[in-house]
Amino acid sequence: MATPTNHGSASSPNVLHFTERGSGPPLLLVHGLMITGEMFEPVLDSFAACHRVIVPDLRGHGQSRGLPPPYTVEQLALDLARLLDNLGVGAAAILGYSQGGAVAQQLALDHPSLCNRLVLACTYAFNMASFRERVEGHLVPLFLRFLGMRRFAKLVLSLGLKQVPRERAERATGLIADQDLKLMLPAWNAAMAFDSRPRLAEIHCRTLVIAGSKDEAVPLRHAITLHNGIAGSKLVVVDGADHSLLWSHPDELFRLTEEFLGV
Repeated sequence: MATPTNHGSASSPNVLHFTERGSGPPLLLVHGLMITGEMFEPVLDSFAACHRVIVPDLRGHGQSRGLPPPYTVEQLALDLARLLDNLGVGAAAILGYSQGGAVAQQLALDHPSLCNRLVLACTYAFNMASFRERVEGHLVPLFLRFLGMRRFAKLVLSLGLKQVPRERAERATGLIADQDLKLMLPAWNAAMAFDSRPRLAEIHCRTLVIAGSKDEAVPLRHAITLHNGIAGSKLVVVDGADHSLLWSHPDELFRLTEEFLGV
């Protein structure tokens, strides 16, 4: 039977909307750019069976869209620190997916006492390193303005969710389509400015890096950069998975995370 879900509201300029499920050691799930915490639905029940799972909507996203800018990674990490403090959580395991992994890194760097384990899935230290990434970084805002969120979401579906069961793909596309274009443009620019490479050696908590072997959005070399930069980290590559690993291989993501957290 599914565990009950508790909801919290962004009732002040510094408090995010969040949902909370389960009991046990706290686990904070940090979603990616232009989506919401609902992206973790494929693994939520599994994690809630053994953790107190906290799933926020980041500033500017979903039900936290009423919180004002800036949308810098530093601000998003500060929001998470305040949320954990408001919930009385002294330290938690943090799983950050895609751009959520950038926010998770920043949280571990700026508030190290709050992070006792770090899982970085399909993410990066710097996402503007190659010529292709720099071109994409500049083109995406143009596509967003021209297409709007709904048509942009359909483009994501056609290009990036090919391995995902249709129902889950349509659910993810709907979450993207529901975001506010005016907020997503500065959020995108802030995400592209993130660069943790000079500070990776400062991350001292136990860290697991998970990557998909066929991830074209965040290629494997990004995971290798994280693994090489974070001392003692473990790197696991899921064969055949792409950037939609959460939706196409949810059982594998859960298993790898739980094995790591149980160490």
